[in-house]
Amino acid sequence: MVRNKVMIALFSTILLVGCGDKEEAEKVEESVDEETIPVTEEVELPYVTPFTGEKIANEVTMRPIIATINNHPDARPQSGIASADIVYEMLAEGNITRLLALYQSEIPEIIGPIRSARDYFIEIAAGLDAFYIAHGYSPEAQTMLMNGFVDNINGMAYDGTIFKRSSDRVAPHNSYIPGENIELAAEKVNASLLYQEKVSYNFYEPDESAKMGIEATSVEINYGGSSSFNSLYTYNADTKTYSREAGSVETTDNLTGEPIALSNVLFFEMDHSIIDSAGRLEIDITSGGTAYVFQQGIMREVLWENVDGVLKAVETDGSEVKLVPGQTWIHFVPSNPGIVSSVSFS
Repeated sequence: MVRNKVMIALFSTILLVGCGDKEEAEKVEESVDEETIPVTEEVELPYVTPFTGEKIANEVTMRPIIATINNHPDARPQSGIASADIVYEMLAEGNITRLLALYQSEIPEIIGPIRSARDYFIEIAAGLDAFYIAHGYSPEAQTMLMNGFVDNINGMAYDGTIFKRSSDRVAPHNSYIPGENIELAAEKVNASLLYQEKVSYNFYEPDESAKMGIEATSVEINYGGSSSFNSLYTYNADTKTYSREAGSVETTDNLTGEPIALSNVLFFEMDHSIIDSAGRLEIDITSGGTAYVFQQGIMREVLWENVDGVLKAVETDGSEVKLVPGQTWIHFVPSNPGIVSSVSFS
């Protein structure tokens, strides 16, 4: 009986020791597992894209590219428009708008349809030290291009070679330049694509919010002619971007079907005057004036200035307005009837 009790006691002790060893082993394994879990630290990217304000790993070395994009309803949807860092929209003749698309962060597979140059398009490209792409020109623009006002390639000289025609549209709505042809285009005209005259904008840091202003989640511009050239921007609080409609049709990229997603929508009021029987215009892009800035669902009235050839929104104290990182769309608004009459928001 005593022997049995001793055996039971010994057996119990062995069990306790065994269980204890097992628990210790499990603790050690857990400790080892915890120690081997890799800790990933967020790496601060050292560079910022000059025209979108986005963080990148490598410094930008390519010169900006500016292309005149056809905005006629028969030219929509345009190709490569979602890849543009900045899009400028302005009247070209009558109440028909045209786009200037600036590319640097990304060169799309195809850009277009490409359309003809105007003198103020060329001035904008020159101010940004951009390589300028167009197909055709007004008389004033032709003189400027022939005099070397800006490095450029024109489809009038390279139609069917550097510029390609699409079969699904008719001229003048079917001229495109493949992205891979831009380097060849620069070589043809002995132009450098090296980013030398470095221009950039001022951007908010990722953890900053845009300044306070009037809440406005919808903004519309009316150019006074066909509704096809009226644009509506709607703010999405989830994505913190603006979608765009032109003529009540969503603006998408023909290459991908991707909708435009804008971080900043700006309106610059400028004097416009008709200069010929075709309705071509002269636009004063130097004097400055009233501007509207829409960011993160907020509207603010500020000013715009031409700073060494670069058009920028500025505060009343003269400091540069910060942009939210991402794509920007800038409208030029005729001073008659004026920005208050042409741009509405709610």
